[in-house]
Amino acid sequence: MASKKEEIENRKLILPGEEIISSIDYLPGRNCFREGNSIYSKKLGIIHVTNRVISVIPLSGAYIPKAGDMVIGEVSDIQSNGWIIDIKAGHDAYLPLSGVREFIDTNKTDLSRVYAVGDVIYAKINSASGDSIQLSMQDTRARKFVSGRLAKISSAKVPRLIGKEGSMIKLVKDRCKCRINVGQNGLIWFEGEDEEKAIKIFKMTEEEAQKDGLTDKISKI
Repeated sequence: MASKKEEIENRKLILPGEEIISSIDYLPGRNCFREGNSIYSKKLGIIHVTNRVISVIPLSGAYIPKAGDMVIGEVSDIQSNGWIIDIKAGHDAYLPLSGVREFIDTNKTDLSRVYAVGDVIYAKINSASGDSIQLSMQDTRARKFVSGRLAKISSAKVPRLIGKEGSMIKLVKDRCKCRINVGQNGLIWFEGEDEEKAIKIFKMTEEEAQKDGLTDKISKI
């Protein structure tokens, strides 16, 4: 049972209903709740602490969209005023014309010339409420991929792949000499010199996310 700030262990396995810490210095985040002075876990997962907010990353389960997340998705349909995007969640997302950077006159432009069915994009979730998920391409990180490859890991393992302040994904990029974009929905786009090594690392992260020493293993591949 934790009672001090320094006793919270990032990546520690936690059970549903188990106390994470007894302290008013922290806030409960995703999959956590407060009762009295204590913060408890709602799910079986891994503790993740960021800026005094405690969250629990589930070990399994479908991706739950959240506003602000960057996700990778595939255009599955084109409508009169936007695109339907498959983001591998419980519901498809919608990219409206207002979500793209440039003005598009639908009377003069075929929307498939902007994003065609089958195109893969990196987009930001602008809003998410129930089965209504709206995307935006106006974030500076957003883009359409015209080459490269895709891989998939559990969305619950994405924070481990990214690492604290991006430290793990930087290591992976350096080791593989690849450009990599990671979606919070578990889809990964990558392209570069050693793509097979990247695939090996993604698989290792999927299988050993909760284990100690993962960074050392990756640094030696």
